[in-house]
Amino acid sequence: IVLKTFTASNLHTMPAVQGNPVWQQSMIRIKDAQKSLDFYQNLLGMRLLDKYDFPKFSFSLYFLATVPQDVVTPEPGTEEAHQFLWNYRGATIELTYNHGSETDDSVKYHVGNEKGDGFGHLAVTCPDVYAACDELEAKGVQFKKKPDEGNMKGLAFAYDPDGYWIEIIKRPLDNGLPGFVLAQTMLRVKDPKKSVEFYCEKFGMALLNRLHFPQWKFSLYFLGTLEDGEVAPTEDKFQTPDATQFVNSRRQPVLELTHNHGSEDDESFSHFNGNEDGRKGFGHVGFTVDNAEEFQERLLADGVEFQKKTQDGGMKGIAFAKDPDGYWVEIVPRNAQDLMKAQGLV
Repeated sequence: IVLKTFTASNLHTMPAVQGNPVWQQSMIRIKDAQKSLDFYQNLLGMRLLDKYDFPKFSFSLYFLATVPQDVVTPEPGTEEAHQFLWNYRGATIELTYNHGSETDDSVKYHVGNEKGDGFGHLAVTCPDVYAACDELEAKGVQFKKKPDEGNMKGLAFAYDPDGYWIEIIKRPLDNGLPGFVLAQTMLRVKDPKKSVEFYCEKFGMALLNRLHFPQWKFSLYFLGTLEDGEVAPTEDKFQTPDATQFVNSRRQPVLELTHNHGSEDDESFSHFNGNEDGRKGFGHVGFTVDNAEEFQERLLADGVEFQKKTQDGGMKGIAFAKDPDGYWVEIVPRNAQDLMKAQGLV
């Protein structure tokens, strides 16, 4: 099919996109903030970079990432942490907590992986998957799949406190980070050509690897925001151990796009994006940019649809574009803290 001959030779080292977009977050909704923070901080070793409380809107946000031990970060919730967060050149997990949900028995978030769902999982890498899973199990973590189960041996899927799947993958090379490293957000896409071009050409991501599994009729595309000095594998290295090693040994996460062969030819097919009533769990991916309004105007000129423009809603200056599958893509200016202060939101 056309997808298998999709050429991306110009996407593995994309030139700088105007506005300097950086993949900065993947957002999921959580029921109990303390349980989730304990899981991601104390079990997966992530650091809380910042937190925001919005009592006016009855929700709080927590931003976590894998950070080198020798990097000092400000106290979460402070002005210094807010400025650090919006200028951080890495991807975080944004946990959205609606106040009171932990005591509301009717609140249960949709974690994905049912028919039609787009969001699949988050992932971490570690030096030894088997030892890591034994340690997590001893601390009470439950599993969807253990390393020796299923067709793909050597990787596992754990459950977080809300039931989101956390893939656990072996890290082939020492990247200077101990233990678990935040590694992936997985989304299913209908047409990978459209999706890869959207994220690479509009948001400056690089295509780092592509894996085809014809025996199971699906393909994987791995995208990332390159760090300074980082060089992605060229297309001739795709589907080789070298490219897989590169992706799984990075210090920053990748966006894993999963394509089930043939979906692009089904006009009636679409994925749920995680924001529909009754299916809310995963919310969006997000990018920081130099100027959100200017970035928005360029996307509008290219025909990109928007869920929310910078001038709309109760939090102005921040936009939500839609990718080819309808996933929400947040666009946040690096002066977001100043904008929120000016609106009296913080």
